[in-house]
Amino acid sequence: MAKLSIIIPAFNEAPTIRLILEKISEVSLLNDLAKEIIVINDCSTDRTESIVKEYMTLNSQLDIRYHVLERNMGKGAAIHAGIEYATGEYIIIQDADLEYDPREYNILLKPVLEGFADVVYGSRFMGGKPHRVLFFWHTVGNKILTALSNMFTNLNLTDMETCYKLFRSEIIKEIKLEEKRFGFEPEITAKMVRIPNIRIYEVGISYYGRTYQEGKKINWKDGFRALWCILKYNLFK
Repeated sequence: MAKLSIIIPAFNEAPTIRLILEKISEVSLLNDLAKEIIVINDCSTDRTESIVKEYMTLNSQLDIRYHVLERNMGKGAAIHAGIEYATGEYIIIQDADLEYDPREYNILLKPVLEGFADVVYGSRFMGGKPHRVLFFWHTVGNKILTALSNMFTNLNLTDMETCYKLFRSEIIKEIKLEEKRFGFEPEITAKMVRIPNIRIYEVGISYYGRTYQEGKKINWKDGFRALWCILKYNLFK
């Protein structure tokens, strides 16, 4: 049976990790795809580990793999580990918070399963899905980074920085990734576009953003790192 590997990088996500696991477990995938849930704990200092292990014990029928990084290395490093451990034909990235809705996996899967796409980005800025109204400057920064990335890659993405990216496994596993933290998004976009005949699609998704008080971690420094990564992986590599 074909399988979707769901990679969850987690750092101090005790308030939400159980909820996201529950949401994932309730999803029925197109074509009766199986689900493989891979939680990568980026050396959390809160109760993330105990909550995940308790959930695994109480839901032993689910295919959940749990791994801990030897030290706090960043979201990108956690994703790298998840890609290495994944055994499914398809891979999607899922943040451990509640900003993205696992019920929308099928929206991203459809173009791949129907034979049109190799990679699908979930855009927070297209379509009529719910979108929490939050930070003006975050939106401006995202659009600037996406536009710069598009200039170099000759793509017309609307949301390069989105968490929801779904890949055919044989594609993502062949790409050598370097960025350990939030530079993953521009790096993977720059490297993926160089693959001959790659078919990239974009679909509209919901976005239930959270405030810094609610646990949001990305900041202005990560924006500058993303800018550097756009230049680094498009101009210098």
